Amino acid sequence: MRWGHRSALTNRTCCFLLGLLARRFTKPAADGGDSVDIGILGSLAVGERGVSITPTAPKPRQVLALLALHADRVVTVGTLTEELWGAAPPRSARPTLQTYILQLREHIACALRQGEGGGAGQGEGGGAVRGEGGGAGQRCAKDVLLTVPGGYLLKGGQGTSDLRDFERLAGLGYRAMDAGDYAGAAARLSEALELWSGPALADVHAGVHLATEIRRLEESRLCALDQRIEADLRLGRHRELLAELTVLVSRYPTHESLCGQYMLALHRSGRRARLSTPTGSCAPGWCAVLAWSRRPHWPSSSVPS
Repeated sequence: MRWGHRSALTNRTCCFLLGLLARRFTKPAADGGDSVDIGILGSLAVGERGVSITPTAPKPRQVLALLALHADRVVTVGTLTEELWGAAPPRSARPTLQTYILQLREHIACALRQGEGGGAGQGEGGGAVRGEGGGAGQRCAKDVLLTVPGGYLLKGGQGTSDLRDFERLAGLGYRAMDAGDYAGAAARLSEALELWSGPALADVHAGVHLATEIRRLEESRLCALDQRIEADLRLGRHRELLAELTVLVSRYPTHESLCGQYMLALHRSGRRARLSTPTGSCAPGWCAVLAWSRRPHWPSSSVPS
């Protein structure tokens, strides 16, 4: 019994040591060790270990934008092809796309070398530069930009993403609004909106898929903006909002909610002369103000008669 017990302990110890060795010599990329930082709420900015991997050439930039937008998810060859060339791609579309992927991997390999303190030059013939990989435990470009069945996948891993942060903060703001915490909602939604430095992917030529995603992102931004302004109105910050709403109404003249918020802010600020003729581009907003008068959280006395 004593020998059997000792043998069982020895087996468990060996298994434990083998497990440690396996983890020691496994490439970090296989266990989520990537750290690609992605910025799309403005100009496209993608970096690996603090080094930019964003190309200047329009087509590779377009490919990277679509991969970054769907980081950690597969983007099919068909989707990339349609994004680049529309419904009538050339016969050379597949090899040309492969060339763009190769160029992106060269940028990634250069960033990996710089991050490790290696040479900063970007070679043309080395295996590591072309994403063929280095020694054990070293990441390579193909660990970051993967070829998968049917398409490609950019591994974001533990890196930052302004879109992910925006969605997280906006979600916190919406939940605070639902709970009646208007100060918390205004704070979280303001943080979310501060992540935007301009229109999404402002410096990327958009094909059919990117254009759709950009419109979706803009709607998400406007929704967060609308809720942040509503939270501020409920906190009595109508005077502080007037300048911002004046610009927004000029920029989005058919946005009923913004126009309604503008008229409500004018009324609460004592600017009733501006409300005497509810016509023109903000006429729908006037209807929104009247609709708000029926909401339980808006006192009827605060709405112009």
